[in-house]
Amino acid sequence: MKNLFRALVVLLLAAGVCIAPGRGDDVTKPTKTQELMQKKLKCSQSVLEGVALNDFDKIADNADQLIAISQKAEWVVVKTPQYELFSNQFRKTAESLGKNAKAKNLDGAALDYVDLTMTCVKCHKYVRETRMTLRDE
Repeated sequence: MKNLFRALVVLLLAAGVCIAPGRGDDVTKPTKTQELMQKKLKCSQSVLEGVALNDFDKIADNADQLIAISQKAEWVVVKTPQYELFSNQFRKTAESLGKNAKAKNLDGAALDYVDLTMTCVKCHKYVRETRMTLRDE
């Protein structure tokens, strides 16, 4: 019984040593680009909420914020023609989203939201693949 207790204490101490460095002290501060992407995500979620609740002001406000976010310098994460096309498509769709919200066209706004989301997914995939290719070189 004594040996079992000692083994348990040693195991708990070892686990504590392994876990201790991960308390959050060594968490790095997010980059400007990461902060921008978090803002983009929150605005996109608010657009979806606006579509679901038929809140055209919320849709329009967040579409405007998405356009502003996409014009910041930190937005550009890779400098390629394909990335520029994705960025331009994102802005055009966000502009259309805002116009549809102001026109109280819920179906148009919903379709723009889907298009905006697909543009994000395709661009993020492209950026990941491009960065992997650049690392391999």
